[in-house]
Amino acid sequence: METAIAARCLEALGSPTRLEIFRLLVQAGPDGAAVGDLQAKLNIPASTLSHHCSRLVQVGLVTQQRRGRHLICRADYRRMDALVTYLGENCCQGLGAEQCGGSDAA
Repeated sequence: METAIAARCLEALGSPTRLEIFRLLVQAGPDGAAVGDLQAKLNIPASTLSHHCSRLVQVGLVTQQRRGRHLICRADYRRMDALVTYLGENCCQGLGAEQCGGSDAA
């Protein structure tokens, strides 16, 4: 993953609402979740949810698919994995595992 792409993904996840949407979609698994279900869980207006989902789609962290009358959102696990890999490979270089979150020691 290129640095500019990683930065856009991290910027998008920097919003507490978008991070919560993404977390819910990751937990929903490959089947994703309907926008209406996300709205009910988050208790936010539809227009606000639409705005945040659009940003996550823009950066490639979320995909959307129309299924009948429902709009289904899914986390893009490949993009998420690429971002995590990018962080591990580029942000932790030269650090021991304990300095980069790899140790259970408190």
